[in-house]
Amino acid sequence: MTGLLSPASVSGALRVGFDVGGTKIDAVVVSDAGEVVLRARRPTGWGADAVVTAVSETAETFAAELGISTSGFASIGIGIPGQAAADQRSITHAVNLGIDYLDLAAAIEPRLGTRVRTENDVKAAALGAAALHGGTGTIAYLNLGTGVAAGFVTDGVLWRGARGTAGEVGHVSIDPRGPECRCGQTGCIEMFVGGGALARRWGRPVDHAVRDIFDAADDGDAEAIGIRDGFVFGVASAIRLITLSVDPDFTVLGGGVTGLGDRMLTRVVAELERGASTSAFLRSLELTAHLEVLPAGSPVAALGAALVGAQAHQQEVTVHG
Repeated sequence: MTGLLSPASVSGALRVGFDVGGTKIDAVVVSDAGEVVLRARRPTGWGADAVVTAVSETAETFAAELGISTSGFASIGIGIPGQAAADQRSITHAVNLGIDYLDLAAAIEPRLGTRVRTENDVKAAALGAAALHGGTGTIAYLNLGTGVAAGFVTDGVLWRGARGTAGEVGHVSIDPRGPECRCGQTGCIEMFVGGGALARRWGRPVDHAVRDIFDAADDGDAEAIGIRDGFVFGVASAIRLITLSVDPDFTVLGGGVTGLGDRMLTRVVAELERGASTSAFLRSLELTAHLEVLPAGSPVAALGAALVGAQAHQQEVTVHG
């Protein structure tokens, strides 16, 4: 566990946010001022019971560190893969966790004694990215991780879409002759960019397939160069798609793949500029001028999940108060 502020120096409401991934949980306690007070990471586990236990035990550890009961937290927000219900209590289709359906609020609220709300992990991360970016306007967050998806926030408000699926850009086909996607289409952005798809195509036993592909490409490996160039094409395509569809003030790149830093960004920028060189219209959009990359290790998804809990509480106070 990492203490980022002295607990004794913190006053006001404290909210907990969880980023539940396929292998690990990143969790934070956030103050009213939006400062991260505590941060912890732990393995996720497989299945509904493991996720509920990991979240509950982490919240209890946070409370003990702060010298309060878990009911003293103003809210708990959970960003998790899958589709969050409109009431933000349950999730479905969290296949990377072995969960078809789970009412997280019903499972956790009785144990911890405080309000629990859920959101899709990428949409929660979009809220966190907007908070870190600051200011007003529309922020598009593009998550480049095991999968690929986006989230959109305008003036601090998340846009989920009519069915909660806004931002599923990873399943837009950009090459009808490209690799077959598990969604049933061919040439989806995720097949060019997603870490899981790239690991399967690379087929070598390494911990970080995308980094290994970039390293091999730098060494002149022809197969690696082809996969790397497809990755760059896919990221640039996603950025153009987001800009042409949503026209955000800024597009922020995040997710595990962005740990490549400038090794990735310089090639993506060059690809965007190459496309703009033959199109006055694309040049007018200044795609690269409104592009940012989150620092590696940023707790953006956990921070956004804490904001999910805060927003749900504010909405309930407005309706019932």
